Amino acid sequence: MKGQYLAAPHLVGGLVVWAVWFVVLYSGLSVACEFAPPAPEAGAHTWVNYLMAGGGLLLSACLLYGAFHCFRALSAGESRSVESPQRFVRLVAGGAYLASAAGVVALTLPVLLLPPCQ
Repeated sequence: MKGQYLAAPHLVGGLVVWAVWFVVLYSGLSVACEFAPPAPEAGAHTWVNYLMAGGGLLLSACLLYGAFHCFRALSAGESRSVESPQRFVRLVAGGAYLASAAGVVALTLPVLLLPPCQ
């Protein structure tokens, strides 16, 4: 098992993280607005928005690191062969991590501009 590349977590990992972030972002905003709503005159400059923006930034950085890790693994010795299935898996997993990072950023952008509880 040493040196063997485990493909399944990398192929779906980024997309699962994006889906969980979608649920956490919108349910977290709803719960925060229900139990501790910020002042409406604060606009988008509230603790809720800052917390969600920080979470989105951290999560997108982690997903970009996953993409970097997958693409860096493409240059590993055993995957230089054109017929290598591991090369394909690493390429697709890196693309999925990149797409997930872009999705997290796209989900988090409205948090920076819109008031949370309106």
